[in-house]
Amino acid sequence: MQNDMRFIRGLAFSVLAFAAVVSAADQPYNPLDVSTSVRTEPVDVDVKDSKRSRTIPVRVYLPTEKAAAPVVLFSHGLGGSREGNPYLGKHWSARGYVVVFLQHPGSDDSVWKETPIGQRLAAMKQAANLQNTLLRFKDVSAVIDQLEQWNQSNDSPLTGRLNLKHLGMSGHSFGAVTTQGVSGQRTPRGDALFTDKRINAALAMSPNSPRNGGDPKQLFGGVSIPWLLMTGTNDTAIVGDADVASRLAVFPALPAGGKYELVLEGAEHEAFGDRDLPGTKSKRNPNHHRVILAISTAFWDAYLREDPAARKWLDEKGPSTVLETKDRWQLK
Repeated sequence: MQNDMRFIRGLAFSVLAFAAVVSAADQPYNPLDVSTSVRTEPVDVDVKDSKRSRTIPVRVYLPTEKAAAPVVLFSHGLGGSREGNPYLGKHWSARGYVVVFLQHPGSDDSVWKETPIGQRLAAMKQAANLQNTLLRFKDVSAVIDQLEQWNQSNDSPLTGRLNLKHLGMSGHSFGAVTTQGVSGQRTPRGDALFTDKRINAALAMSPNSPRNGGDPKQLFGGVSIPWLLMTGTNDTAIVGDADVASRLAVFPALPAGGKYELVLEGAEHEAFGDRDLPGTKSKRNPNHHRVILAISTAFWDAYLREDPAARKWLDEKGPSTVLETKDRWQLK
């Protein structure tokens, strides 16, 4: 009798376990699902680029799992820092990504912090120059180089935590310019001088097609990796010459295959960040961050994890479940 009871209990346990697995497998894909029970604190470290005598501060959000995870880099906008956009770092890391926020000296918050208020706009405009753009491109490759070293070291908090074969690049505003430059955008002469081939997919928030910088087809027609573009119908900035039309000119110039564009109705430039900027004209739409998190996460899952459920969500009806009526979504 005792053996029979053990058999019955074991059988019942097996049935319940099997049911749990089946139930989990049957759950629809949801890029907004995260565990809120455990969160890790970000790690702040510096990347020393000895070749350029340059220090690049970075902030790293780690997932709770200790196994090597896909990596997403993020480049801030003009006047920002590694401390910005924590809503992205927290969500993406909760979804199992190592998220690395770069801080670019010369175009970071040092531009305005020690500058009198009346001179800040002029200082920002001066910092939005070609020299800082080139420095940013090289910052990205320098950080990836350092991540490779830390991953193989014996004394880093990142040792063994990084799967750099699955690497995403992202950024907002000046960070979008940075992202584009290292992930496939060409110069007006047709050169892809700054493309880092270690990057597998890219997300540009407030993308930029220079109005006097050449034919968009020549600039973007050679992009070979998946790109996701995000902008808004009111996405203009007080620094730079990018207007809504120039942001919307990028997507049509991209070749087909893994290319996506999200246009949020009413979204201003700061909709992709976590604070208002000078010149803000309207209240934030709380659904914008929800859409940004859902679609960006599905994009990373589809192209860094090669998750077929995420790809199906992204390519079919998934985005419509989070978008509002006037938001626009397209792919090719």
